[in-house]
Amino acid sequence: MPLRWQEVALPLVIITVLIALKYVPAFSQLPLSRAAGVVAFGYAAFLALRLMQPEVALATEDGWSELRPSLVEYFACYGAAALSMVLLLGVITLGHSADLLEVFATYLAAFLLLVGAAGIGLAGLFTNTRWDHRRLVHRSALGRTTTIEWSKVHKVMPNWRGVTVVASTGAITFSQFHAGAAQLVSHAAMRARRNSETATSAFGL
Repeated sequence: MPLRWQEVALPLVIITVLIALKYVPAFSQLPLSRAAGVVAFGYAAFLALRLMQPEVALATEDGWSELRPSLVEYFACYGAAALSMVLLLGVITLGHSADLLEVFATYLAAFLLLVGAAGIGLAGLFTNTRWDHRRLVHRSALGRTTTIEWSKVHKVMPNWRGVTVVASTGAITFSQFHAGAAQLVSHAAMRARRNSETATSAFGL
């Protein structure tokens, strides 16, 4: 699946902000250059794994196609959680000799990384999205199941959470980083276009 502009803009904005803060006197003592380097390294790893993301979904024996978490999501979730633990360990062991602002910034970074890891896990790793020729089914990390019929789909749109398939009976959002997401987007867009053409023809008649 092609890179979206958000995937390029977000790390560039973060790196730019970190470098700019380095020249603010109140933040000059923080290791912001090192943080910018970590973000740049993480983004390089993200791009490498993104290129390896499979575009074809897993085909099951009972006739369903199923999305699976990709290496990008595993790397982002467990990498962010591990980095958060490392930062917390550093604060616990070296916090007594560090500047108060540095300790606060480290705690904040660790908290944000932990929240990000939990969000990625709930939105991607622990969900299940599958479809056959009649319907699309999504089960959330909390066990909630949503089902929509392909015959009622009328729109496919990207958003900050991923890609949303909209039908007259509901909507399903899945991660664009899932293995097979490109195949599902293509299939859903084709169904939406076909349903629109059918509705237009019926209205014309």
